[in-house]
Amino acid sequence: MLVSLILPIILIIIMFSLGLGLGLADFRRVAAQPRAFGLGAANQMILVPIVGFGVATLFGLPPELAAGTMILALCPGGVMSNVAAKMAGGSVPLSVSLTAVVSLISILTLPVLTALSVNHFMGADAPTIDITKLGVTMFLLTAVPVGLGMAVTALAPKLTATAAPWMQRVTVVLFAVLILAALAANWGTFVANIGIVGPALVTMTAVLLVLGVVTAKAAGLSHTDVTTVAIESGIQNGTLGIAVGGIVAGIATGLPALTLPTAIYGVTAWLLVIPFIMWRRSKS
Repeated sequence: MLVSLILPIILIIIMFSLGLGLGLADFRRVAAQPRAFGLGAANQMILVPIVGFGVATLFGLPPELAAGTMILALCPGGVMSNVAAKMAGGSVPLSVSLTAVVSLISILTLPVLTALSVNHFMGADAPTIDITKLGVTMFLLTAVPVGLGMAVTALAPKLTATAAPWMQRVTVVLFAVLILAALAANWGTFVANIGIVGPALVTMTAVLLVLGVVTAKAAGLSHTDVTTVAIESGIQNGTLGIAVGGIVAGIATGLPALTLPTAIYGVTAWLLVIPFIMWRRSKS
């Protein structure tokens, strides 16, 4: 019930809220900011998975947790990265554009790379993954609600302007509930592995935030865009990560161990992101 019904509904609501307030003008900014967008997309799609793979390997995570960490690293940014970019004084249009475009591209890349990662870390114990089915499911859970949100924005801009702030608050609450549910469903595994998974995920977030700043500064981006690229590099879509982990494990009730790294990350990431936000705001 949780994985087969409640989790997809939560993800659809969150992705709909991403599309709400998003217009074609946001995508046109991709052409207007090619360096910032190109670097942010490259970091999300190449740098983050490499760092995730390195962390999972170097920390010697158990097979399921290593695979779960890779699923997280393969996810694009999400609504929470947009919220963090706004709080840090970054470019919200750039953040939203990155999240939207990379989310669409991930419909094709994430299923394939997830299958490779799960097979690599879990070997003979890896569940069978139907790549096409996973891709179609991701399309229905991400692209469709984002498109619906954009349609509502185009048809009822005044309603969108009123509803968008409330939807953003709702998504934050839903995300928090989802993280708590994932931790509660895997409490035994959480207690047994927090000593190694926690430091691994903190390390991953720290490395990605630092690399985000370093690569953006090396590209000569503005302070605002440096902040945005770093946040988009360091924050992944936890809701999608939990959804994909549940789908891959094929469990309809409860939340499997594959979702545990994402659930823990939902807590540990903010231990670093909040100080990062404060630091970037102080530099504005």
